Amino acid sequence: MLIKEVVQSYDGKVEYVNENYGQSQLAERYGITKYPVVFVDEVLVAQPKDFSEWGGKNGGKYKPWEDPKSHQRFKNDLTRMINLAMHDKTALAKEGETRDDDQSTAKSLPGFSVKDLQGNQLDSATLGGKVVVVEFWATWCVPCLTTLGYLGELKRKYGDKLTIVAIAVESEEPAVRKLMEAKNLPVNVVMGSEKLIAPFGDLNSVPTLFVFDRQGKTANVFFGAPEDLHQKVSSLIETLVK
Repeated sequence: MLIKEVVQSYDGKVEYVNENYGQSQLAERYGITKYPVVFVDEVLVAQPKDFSEWGGKNGGKYKPWEDPKSHQRFKNDLTRMINLAMHDKTALAKEGETRDDDQSTAKSLPGFSVKDLQGNQLDSATLGGKVVVVEFWATWCVPCLTTLGYLGELKRKYGDKLTIVAIAVESEEPAVRKLMEAKNLPVNVVMGSEKLIAPFGDLNSVPTLFVFDRQGKTANVFFGAPEDLHQKVSSLIETLVK
């Protein structure tokens, strides 16, 4: 394992800790619910998007992971961060702040033109004047499905004042179709692609829910599914649709 290889090179001066999924307070703090995730002290070094084809316009920085060059880049980055942790905590903290800035999300509704699974053309340019909610979800994510049902209720409540776009990621289209046909929700369901997803910025977890105001500006982004998610989204949309 590359992490152990780097840690062992420090002759016992660095400790390697392997935390189980769902038991990492650091991952919870960053809103990350999928692995792999790597921290040095409390600074995030690598996360799922870094190894994914959806990690940015050209994919994650360690993509393709099978390439030895990607392995070496990861080892170099990890070594540099460990050295900062050992010798310059201030620089390490600044490095963490820079990485947080790099993990920015879209400041406004990205431009897109796609067909939903019902065959309807969906163009961001035609959504002006409406509040738009975009949820990134997956068929295997139970909280995502609960949130989809909740968003369907919001759409029924606000009608033409609100547009719901549900973008399926890491899911097979037949499974998405079967699930959505069973639920019969009044939302636009779209299959995710790198071209569609990348402009929204870094997505660390599902569900990730964007709320855009009538002018297309990002009103808020909600990562994961905390207990008060629906309450917060309802309060925000209530103010935006007025």
